[in-house]
Amino acid sequence: MTEEAQNTREAKPEPKSNIVTEPKEFGYRLLGNLVVLSVIFVLAFITLLLNTDMVADKINNVSQDFYEYTSKIGFTLDDVVVTGRDKTSKNEMLQVMQIQRGDNFLKINLGEIKERLETLPWVRKVLVKRTFFPNIIQVAIEERQVRSIWQLNEKFYPIDYDGKVIQAAFEPKRPILLIVGEGAPENINALLDNISDNKQVLSRVKVANFISGRRWNLVLDDIQEGITIKLPEENVKEAWKKMLKLDATNGILKRKLTILDLRLKDKVTVKLKRSAEEKPVRLRNVKESRT
Repeated sequence: MTEEAQNTREAKPEPKSNIVTEPKEFGYRLLGNLVVLSVIFVLAFITLLLNTDMVADKINNVSQDFYEYTSKIGFTLDDVVVTGRDKTSKNEMLQVMQIQRGDNFLKINLGEIKERLETLPWVRKVLVKRTFFPNIIQVAIEERQVRSIWQLNEKFYPIDYDGKVIQAAFEPKRPILLIVGEGAPENINALLDNISDNKQVLSRVKVANFISGRRWNLVLDDIQEGITIKLPEENVKEAWKKMLKLDATNGILKRKLTILDLRLKDKVTVKLKRSAEEKPVRLRNVKESRT
């Protein structure tokens, strides 16, 4: 064996390298740079839009072209159909709706029509929808109903079932409850809820007078010569039930009374009518009492 071969056989393998190769970061850096550049581009674009009307003008032009085209192919208003209208006049509705035959049917904003109609004094709620072929706007109105008439400072205002003043002229066609005093409309529903146990007696109430913003006086049967029932400031329902019980057992409301005072918890005070010679002078209007 030659010396060279022997040296080759006896040669030991080189030890493995202890160098660890670091991962390449090129891809991650590129992605991060792209994200940063994208954010910068979006912010710059938004800034440009805020300082120019370029996009707004473009959108308006496209919208205008769209409405002109749809009008040409038949999307125009044919008619308006209204249901539920009684006290609301046709002219009032047309004035606030601001639409007419031939208007672009797709351009009509139903939400705006609803809001405008609900500003009318007699309108409580409105449902607006559109139907195609024929192109019709359908308006269903729920009008406010008068529950009472409010007298304040010699003026009279109709009050609806929500206790709200209707800012419109009203001529009652039937006898209707007259309420008197400042703050009466906001409190009348609570009163009627407390005295609704007996519908027959409730129907006899002609006037409800709100006294000093605290309690009620009720007048039964006749505005001028009826029985005045003085209710307490609190526990109205209990006082009313006590009176109904007295009427059922003793017929107290059939007697010739002028005042029935329920303000004291454990006592009912009554005042009899005067004789014909002592008959008081008739009043022209119901006035708010402070007693």
